[in-house]
Amino acid sequence: MLVRRRVAITGLGLVTPLGNSTATTWRALMAGRSGIAPIRGFDAGGYPVRIAAEVKDFEPRTQGAHHKLLKYAVRHAAFALSAAAEAIDDAGVGPCAETANRWGCVAGSGMMGVAFDELAQFQRRFASGGKLAAHALFDPATPAPDPIAYARNQANAGLALLVQRFGIRGYASSVHTACASGGQAIGQAMRLIRRGGADFVLAGGFDSMINPVGLAGFCMLGALSTDNDMPARASRPFDRSRNGFVLGEGAGFLVLEEWQAARRRGARIYAELAGDGNSLSSYRITDSHPSGDGPIQAMRWALADAGARPSEVGYINAHGTSTLMNDRSECAAVRSVFGPHAARVKVSSTKSLMGHLVSGAGAVEAAVCALAIHHSQLPVSANLDQPDPQCDLNFVREPAASCRVGIAMSNSFGFGGSNSCLIFRNPEDAAG
Repeated sequence: MLVRRRVAITGLGLVTPLGNSTATTWRALMAGRSGIAPIRGFDAGGYPVRIAAEVKDFEPRTQGAHHKLLKYAVRHAAFALSAAAEAIDDAGVGPCAETANRWGCVAGSGMMGVAFDELAQFQRRFASGGKLAAHALFDPATPAPDPIAYARNQANAGLALLVQRFGIRGYASSVHTACASGGQAIGQAMRLIRRGGADFVLAGGFDSMINPVGLAGFCMLGALSTDNDMPARASRPFDRSRNGFVLGEGAGFLVLEEWQAARRRGARIYAELAGDGNSLSSYRITDSHPSGDGPIQAMRWALADAGARPSEVGYINAHGTSTLMNDRSECAAVRSVFGPHAARVKVSSTKSLMGHLVSGAGAVEAAVCALAIHHSQLPVSANLDQPDPQCDLNFVREPAASCRVGIAMSNSFGFGGSNSCLIFRNPEDAAG
């Protein structure tokens, strides 16, 4: 009988609007400190939304010979390199000549590959009249566009940089499922280890859409909160007064490792990554079905994959975007999956403090679940003053809660209907 290999989380790395490391991000979450503020990266004065959750005072961790990789990295790829370096340092293990072929990398990468500044520069030089001037583009007398920009802006450029930076020689894949990308990347990495395709995987997600094009798109969808005068309170998941999400940016990476190998080397294990469930709703490109269909399937399959019962789950890190339909749909899904236990399982949305990191959200929130298990603490769902009657779950409200967590769940639901659910188990309960 083939024994399914189990998966340990042994390293964490974060770059978020709350801090440029795992420790600073976790402290801010526990303190209920918001990372949402007026936009500093560009002049958003003409936009209906002028606030976001930006990464602040960022200095890349890439040093020495690897520093040159940054010229090939757009902003969110630089976040990824730093978060991944922290995760590998935290795990105390990395690829070497003997193990590089047994390391994999799976990354949920950003929705926008081309930096706005590069788009604007190209337009000014080669399409200033609104029409592409091909003769100027290929005229030897005209300075050519930066060819490295083309390499930087490939959809898998971040993945390539990660593989090169850390010398990973095994399986590599990039996931593009919008807001579900980070969660699905981690689930794919877990399955890779389970089936013996790798012994270690660097897995996570990264994104940055806080630029004139990204902000404009979400503004036109009407998805963002317009509470510019109260940025710290603008993201209010599950609150009766919520009016949209707050755009964020950042990266989260985990080192996943075959369980017995981690035990043999005496690694610190934050949690077991125990289950993964996915579905595709295809109800609307921006909404889940009001009944929770789609998310229901993802949660049920994740629980079944982990061999866990709903009554065993102590904490749910909700997708919880702070939009009207998403929050109601997710709560309906939780009630359907958990039945009577829905009134007891603790729920919070960390997007209330760090905004929505889009493709990076699922990976960062997976790390939060691992930390919640490790520290026996639960982050708050901030700004929840008057819960929507249709969002009647057991939310963690201020202050942060202290309690042992046996099993945690993380939900990520993306545009286009992609739904991801991950299950984490306390290592004390994962005997063997």
